Amino acid sequence: MIGHPRRSCDNRSPGGSTKYDCFHLVLMVTHDCNLRCDYCYTGAKSPRSMSLELGQRSIERAVKSVHPGGTLELGFFGGEPLLEAGLIAELIDYAQSQADAAEVMLRPGLTTNGTVRSMAAWDVMMRPELDLCVSCDGLPNVHDRHRRAADGRGSAERVLGTIRRLLEIDRDFLGMMVIRPDTVPHLPASIDWLRGQGVLRIDLTLDVWAVWESGDVEHLEEALIAVADIWREGLPDGAINWFDEKAAHLARLPMNRSARCGFGDGEIAVAPSGNLYPCERLIGEDQPGHPMRLPGHALDGSDFCRSSMPGRSDPACSPCAIASHCNTTCRCNNYVRTGDITRPDALLCLLERVCCRETARVLGELSPTNEQMVSMEESV
Repeated sequence: MIGHPRRSCDNRSPGGSTKYDCFHLVLMVTHDCNLRCDYCYTGAKSPRSMSLELGQRSIERAVKSVHPGGTLELGFFGGEPLLEAGLIAELIDYAQSQADAAEVMLRPGLTTNGTVRSMAAWDVMMRPELDLCVSCDGLPNVHDRHRRAADGRGSAERVLGTIRRLLEIDRDFLGMMVIRPDTVPHLPASIDWLRGQGVLRIDLTLDVWAVWESGDVEHLEEALIAVADIWREGLPDGAINWFDEKAAHLARLPMNRSARCGFGDGEIAVAPSGNLYPCERLIGEDQPGHPMRLPGHALDGSDFCRSSMPGRSDPACSPCAIASHCNTTCRCNNYVRTGDITRPDALLCLLERVCCRETARVLGELSPTNEQMVSMEESV
């Protein structure tokens, strides 16, 4: 099944309420990590962790930001979040009690590097209500290029052990794969390999901090064409997020609403210090004077309701044939690539165009009489 990807949206509750139908809270529970991935954007590792009080207060404010009947998406971030597995377990329990009292649905989730396998970590990973994602960059030799321990050893073998155990006990999870200029030529083979291990649902994420030269971009387009074919072969059980999202848009399927990419409006990230950010990817080392830090502190205030942030506003986007299907509304990606939250760059545009074109191609092949898909493929 293609599935129902999430979509970010204007999710203010009806009737003029300042509360949200869906709110996304991310708690950075620690700056520490047992790996030293060389593409990591969170800065130097240090044993600075979130206090239980700060986490609980942040949850209280987030719950109060959601309309009764709405959803609180609660993410845990690091560093490596499972280094604070005990804290996460306490915070999930606390969030559930707060959500139940407010008649709000709770959806907790985290992404782990797959190498922390303490009893406390497994207890968290096995919680049935948790959306679990395991980072794996594909083929072991590709994964180990960048995802290494502090002593320089690769982490692929340990991650694969975690993945195999999760599969053996039938624990549902996503595989998360970071794509960089030097690994993109191996992307189709890495996805094939990961699927061969039994991981059928894969989230791809582009390293937007990397320098992508023109040759790298060409390799990206070539790889995406091949990945679209892999996606087709894996249907209906498999899933690859970049194509699932486009397929849902093009086929007008219902999509799960999410506050993801709210960028301060319906989405808040809290650092261990209590400082607030519009997206967890921008916290970094949480240094004084950080230009993207939001006003206020997690311990101050009763909720996280605030005014809307500007969306994509690049005039070049207006005549684009895929404007209504495009994900360059991600303000964080735009900020990293151009320094402007409203303006994507050529790399982000190419990713969207190619994914939309190839999704339309695959859907057209699956339904040859669908003239809309043929037209979309030709227009991109």
